Formats: sequence, structure tokens, C-alpha cells
Amino acid sequence: MSVELENGIFISEKAKAKIVELMGEAGIANDPSYFVRVGVVGGGCSGLSYKLDFDNEQKASDQVFEHNGLKIVTDLKSFLYLVNTTLDFSDGLNGKGFHFINPNASRTCGCGESFAV
Repeated sequence: MSVELENGIFISEKAKAKIVELMGEAGIANDPSYFVRVGVVGGGCSGLSYKLDFDNEQKASDQVFEHNGLKIVTDLKSFLYLVNTTLDFSDGLNGKGFHFINPNASRTCGCGESFAV
């Protein structure tokens, strides 16, 4: 028996904890209209860069996912690059911050903030 994962965007436990912390610091933790918006923009050393922010305005063409108790929204064009990507957070010595584990990326730059498909 095989289990197929639904295509989406996912959030690790570490990333969830940091997002909840940041939403609390921003004073929006108890406001259900806010969500995590992820996206892809042109630029960076490898051609495409990730975008991450809090938002409370959903557009008609947005793709909406819920994972690990958080709402994640992206525009349709970005989703084509982000399908089955996991947002993670590292607080280690080799780099602190959010990073994307993207199975669609054919290469990434050294800093991990840009990629190519």
C-alpha cells in the first residue's frame, strides 16, 4: 500500500514555532485574518529568490494550504515553483533563519536564498 502526499506547501515544526513567535512579536498572533505568504521572485545568484511575509489580504488566484496548524498562501505562478516545498527554520551555527527545502530546485546558491529549476 502506498500513500500519496497531496501537493502543497508544508511547514516544519521548527518553522512553525518561529512563525508563531514572530506573529506574537508583531501583535498578530490572535488575529485569524493573518497568514504566511510565500512566493518566488526573479533575482538572486541562481535566478529566482524566495519571498516570505505575513499578510491578511488574499487574492482570487491565490493558492491556499493549511499545514501544521498554519495557513500558507502563495500566488499561482509561485506555486508552480514551490509545489511540495517545506519551509524550515535553522538556529544553528551554520546559518540562522528560514530556508526552503524545494524538491523542484535543480541548483541553489551558497546562501540558500536563491535557486533555479
